[in-house]
Amino acid sequence: MKKLIVAVFGAVLLAGQSLFMANAAWNPDKKEKTNDQAVEETIAAFLEKDPGMQKFLDEAHGYVVFPKIYKGAIGVGGAYGAGQVYEGGKHIGNATLAQLTYGLQLGGQAYAEIIFFGDQDALERFKAEKLEFSAQASAVAADAGAAATAAYEGGVAVFTLAIGGLMYEASIGGQKFEFEPVE
Repeated sequence: MKKLIVAVFGAVLLAGQSLFMANAAWNPDKKEKTNDQAVEETIAAFLEKDPGMQKFLDEAHGYVVFPKIYKGAIGVGGAYGAGQVYEGGKHIGNATLAQLTYGLQLGGQAYAEIIFFGDQDALERFKAEKLEFSAQASAVAADAGAAATAAYEGGVAVFTLAIGGLMYEASIGGQKFEFEPVE
């Protein structure tokens, strides 16, 4: 029994430390918007990791950039991020991402995500808030050469880039998006 208590206490400390390392001091109620500089820096970081992603940026009908998504979990997990939506290279709106997962998971992390829309229909589904999916099943981790073998599924291609933290995970859940047009 004593070993179990020590193990649980250690797991809680690890989760707390991981959340701290991931800079998870976000407040989903604030509805903060992402700024242009954060988006530019995020795109540059993705391109540095895999220059082949330039093809997606050049050829996609549109895309959404989430510079930081914060995720934390102890059995049940959640994630939140804010981003900017582009169509034809023009900023057309802002978006938020929310995720709820459950399963064997512990820790906290921060990551960036870019979702590319291969056609008008996929972008319209996103703007109508009818796009939901499980990032664990469909995202490609940005790495040298990853974009060369990546493909659109249902008109969408998703890339992620780890920023920090530590997450042990074998969970299921999905991402849900909200879109707000720029006036």
